[in-house]
Amino acid sequence: MNKIVLQFGLLVFFFSIIFFTQKGLPIEKILLNSFAIFILLTTMLSLIVIGIIKAINKNSLNKIEGMSEQIAGNKENE
Repeated sequence: MNKIVLQFGLLVFFFSIIFFTQKGLPIEKILLNSFAIFILLTTMLSLIVIGIIKAINKNSLNKIEGMSEQIAGNKENE
């Protein structure tokens, strides 16, 4: 998953280089702005992906716990 986030960040980085180049900015400003966008986007996407993965893991653990209680039986079902 991290590889996908990094590759998407690099794609946006290169698109932002093209975008800022067409605006006629100096090369230092182009690279600085593109790098800032890359860092910001990659960090945000990484945090979102971590949150989604934690939510999926929590949900699956709750389902497994519920299934194991049904299989083993609890006091109400015995």
